[in-house]
Amino acid sequence: MEAVDPTIFRLAIFVLAIFVGYYVVWSVTPALHTPLMAVTNAISSVIIVGALLAAAANGADGELTRNVLISKGAGAVAAAFAAVNIFGGFLVTQRMLAMYKKKDRSK
Repeated sequence: MEAVDPTIFRLAIFVLAIFVGYYVVWSVTPALHTPLMAVTNAISSVIIVGALLAAAANGADGELTRNVLISKGAGAVAAAFAAVNIFGGFLVTQRMLAMYKKKDRSK
């Protein structure tokens, strides 16, 4: 019996995580959306720290090898995506909270 290639195994887990994430997010009631976004922003802030550490990677002797350059590039891309997620989450959270504010009827 042959073993499954680790890359294919990880790719299958990633695809399954996409489907599970999609169904979990779309089944959240609107009342829970704002607290869920706050938790998502907290997770993204932890991710951005790891991404910045990866972007600041150095080789053993300070040399720029192919692996170090890949790490720097992947860290920069991850930091950019996490930043978009954080700022977008704040915008969505503010919009959701604005829906619950009382409207001014003095006009």
